[in-house]
Amino acid sequence: MFDMHPVLKRAGNRIDKHLTEMHAARRFILGQQVQCFEEELATSFGGSFAVGSGSGTAALELCLREAGIVRAEQEVIVPALTSLFTGQAVLAAGARLRIADVDPDTLLLTPESLERAWTPATAAVVCVHLYGHACRLDEIADWCHRRRAVLIQDACQAHGLRYKGRPLTAFSAHTAYSFYPTKNLGCLGDGGAVVTDSKRVARRIRLLRDGGRNGDQIARAPATNSRLDELHACYLRGFLPDLNDWTRQRQRIASVYAQNLRENKNVRLVGVDGEAVHHLFVIRARERDGLLRHLQSHGIEAGIHYPYPLHRQPAFRRRATWAHSLVHAERACREVLSLPIGPHVDENLAEQVYTTVCGWSPC
Repeated sequence: MFDMHPVLKRAGNRIDKHLTEMHAARRFILGQQVQCFEEELATSFGGSFAVGSGSGTAALELCLREAGIVRAEQEVIVPALTSLFTGQAVLAAGARLRIADVDPDTLLLTPESLERAWTPATAAVVCVHLYGHACRLDEIADWCHRRRAVLIQDACQAHGLRYKGRPLTAFSAHTAYSFYPTKNLGCLGDGGAVVTDSKRVARRIRLLRDGGRNGDQIARAPATNSRLDELHACYLRGFLPDLNDWTRQRQRIASVYAQNLRENKNVRLVGVDGEAVHHLFVIRARERDGLLRHLQSHGIEAGIHYPYPLHRQPAFRRRATWAHSLVHAERACREVLSLPIGPHVDENLAEQVYTTVCGWSPC
């Protein structure tokens, strides 16, 4: 579903320059490349500070740790439909999961689902901008403020996303990103970052990602070891200048898909809107597995994001609670299908994909 060759080719000269600088400096952990990338990322995403980490999961965990959400009696509301790593980050921080259902149309967490999931033990909300679509951030931020809950944004699929024209940092002090290779902005391995407008939060996360150290050998707080590598920063610095162009390409392809599939009675579109950065383009089909086989038989790769809701996975069953039906998430997991999208997808390939979808009919 994703081919990095166009990305690598376009950014090749910039990457070579950064790699040469890294080798000349002979510093491979928390050196000049990471520092420069953090500054460039913060500027690009409309934040004041960025702090690199070893993965998107670690970025979420660091946000929770920084906010003091580290005790088993503290509940963190998360949507049932998300990557398993969202749930793992909460457990790694030491808190407990409180699983909420999603909106049946957008598949996102909403203020209404938060209200149904809330308990007196709720200490934080992880708002997942699934597939690159923004949650109703102004309302959710207000809900968290009134309930005195910490709002953490999982933007691991939402690089460069804005909500109502404003950067994500305008709505909370903690926004986590992943740089897994297939992301809108990816490296050549695992990587992540936290972007924030808070100098205090940035300083604290720098401490927590590096064993609680502050440039010395003294552990000042319980912490972890999760640092973005210099090598990955070289590639990320090379890719970042092209991100806006790649996003516009994703939006063009998403528009092509939407225009040609909107009237198809066998599929249903998920949350197409103008601000989305379209990490994935997701449709729903009642006989999803049949459609998947049909696409594969025509040489088209498609994926399922995600096949199982969190509350159906063994790791979370005894470490989570939910007080109401999660029917929308469960149904979505049976129906969602991700179509190819990314820098490698042009209008011709998009036409092949939507034509193949339109040529399928359920049994």
